Amino acid sequence: MTQQVALVTGVAGAVGTEIARGLGRLGIAIAAVDRHETRLREKAEKLTADEVTVRAFPADIGRPGPVQSVVAKIEDELGEIDFLVNASCAQRPGDVAEYRHEDWMETFEVGATSVFLLSQAVTGRMVRRRRGSVVTVTAGAAALPRAGMAACCAATAAAAMFTRSLGLEVAGYGVRCNVVAPGSLDTVAAGVPGAAPAGTLLGRPGSFRLGIPLGRTAHPTDIAELVCFLLSSKGSYINLQTIGVDGGAALGAIA
Repeated sequence: MTQQVALVTGVAGAVGTEIARGLGRLGIAIAAVDRHETRLREKAEKLTADEVTVRAFPADIGRPGPVQSVVAKIEDELGEIDFLVNASCAQRPGDVAEYRHEDWMETFEVGATSVFLLSQAVTGRMVRRRRGSVVTVTAGAAALPRAGMAACCAATAAAAMFTRSLGLEVAGYGVRCNVVAPGSLDTVAAGVPGAAPAGTLLGRPGSFRLGIPLGRTAHPTDIAELVCFLLSSKGSYINLQTIGVDGGAALGAIA
């Protein structure tokens, strides 16, 4: 049987790395895609050392030409893409009054435009083959307004609704599309120095933000395990869903 192939974006980051690791442990070949070439290659080397079949494909995923080229290259070198995981993100926090146009554009290019371009390129091939599955990793901010995070909220909301709408168009061809919406990440596990602010766990009444009922932030593996489940045969009847992985921070109001 031909080895299945997953295109995973954002592998230069902690969540994308753990998704690639989890899928790799299931025997899936990983096409790791990210615009940050040096970090991407470093992560690919570490994954290879952990016996994951992975190849790095640096690409500017916010632009049509590079996306079309990298998708074609992956299928030429690894085989037909069975799974797409959109896990890239660009968080540029800041209040709207002082927010820079270039930060807005960067947030949308990475968090929404790349999802459109990659999903369009990959699902076109999946539709012809009448099989495949897509998972887009967004954030709890896609469903809940956050002070100082308007751009992130808007970009992830766009990516989430796009993915589910795309799912309606391709479901008749046996292609599933779902969304995973993580909450706050464990800062150490995510490679960010310092502990999570107390307000993340306990809430910030002044900014109308609830805390996390489970009393801890998410480890990247918490997100990766759900992505792996959704792409597996065990998740074969789950479609057009947004599933929160946030320890209860949104009180179940993610979808």
